[in-house]
Amino acid sequence: MTSTDLSVQIGSVTLPNPVMTASGTVGHGAELSEYFDLSDLGAVVVKSLSAKPWSGNPAPRVHGTAAGMINSVGLQNPGLDDWIENHLPGLIEIGARVVVSIWGRSISEYREAAHRLSGLSGIAAVEVNVSCPNLEKSGDMFSHSPDTCQAAIEASSVAGLPLWAKLSPNVTDIVPIARAALDGGAEALTLTNTVFGMVIDTDSHLPVLGGGGGGLSGPAIRPVAVRAVFDVYAALGPVPIVGVGGVAAAEHAVEFMSAGATAIQVGTAHFADPKASKRILRDLDRWCRRRNLISVRSLTGAAHGHL
Repeated sequence: MTSTDLSVQIGSVTLPNPVMTASGTVGHGAELSEYFDLSDLGAVVVKSLSAKPWSGNPAPRVHGTAAGMINSVGLQNPGLDDWIENHLPGLIEIGARVVVSIWGRSISEYREAAHRLSGLSGIAAVEVNVSCPNLEKSGDMFSHSPDTCQAAIEASSVAGLPLWAKLSPNVTDIVPIARAALDGGAEALTLTNTVFGMVIDTDSHLPVLGGGGGGLSGPAIRPVAVRAVFDVYAALGPVPIVGVGGVAAAEHAVEFMSAGATAIQVGTAHFADPKASKRILRDLDRWCRRRNLISVRSLTGAAHGHL
């Protein structure tokens, strides 16, 4: 079998392979390192961090669904200063390539969070989570409007690091928002975040989650995320895209990459199998070698050549 080059280029960032963890599913640091060597992955994307500590939503926060899970964790985090002191060194020590996810409730909070990262070494990129409630716009998400999305990305540029914009699928047309993110300075797009959802208790007739509604993740949303990747690639050309949403097998990674993704992230699958991302990387390598692919990069956008 042919040995396959698994390296990928996401904007200015070169990774040894296209498999990463997804923000919010593997903790803030090296929590998964007891299961496998995190340096084997393309990168580790840490749980979203804000400039100041945030307590998140009331419990219960997570509920299983027929094809995934719904969560209302509410972006709980210790704040960037604490993370930089207590979590980043451990990731650097084990050789992990680190992508930091940041969020804010206002443009100034995005700028403040990004500023905390300015001048730091050991960070490959900043994933700007614009799928957050905007206090300046009555709770609308930053990624629900091209203007606010672009403004959040522009504010995050003070980090002086490569920016990836993580967008929400909960919009009528994701293409103009993706274009705005790129115009704001994003080198890549992470598509997508969770889908709005809710679970009702049939005895109390009340929402199960403490925060009311939540975000649906897992296999149920994969077709939604794949469609978002396909549409953005078709409209904007070969822009760097990181596909995320329900990836649980190597074939799912191939699906995302065929739609137009350069790389993928594994999220909810880690809750059932902490080694999921390492397993998917191994199986993706085997899938490529069985087909004598010289480079995994040849998969990106393959579906568009047949239309």
